[in-house]
Amino acid sequence: MSPRALLSLLAAAVLLAGCSGKPPTPQADAKSARVATPWDDMKKDEQRARDVQKTVDQQAAEQRRQLDAAEQ
Repeated sequence: MSPRALLSLLAAAVLLAGCSGKPPTPQADAKSARVATPWDDMKKDEQRARDVQKTVDQQAAEQRRQLDAAEQ
């Protein structure tokens, strides 16, 4: 067999192996791979401010209840 024929057979075998029909390995889903945005920190700060305001409102409501109870 000539070197040229051997090289052609080898190239054909490599090409056929590359097209074997085996599915590629799955990569991370686009939904599960979340990319951080510049607004993420601002959203966290906003949620923290809401939580603080909620705590302040609850404390104010409790103080109002105690004042009302003391006046009666």
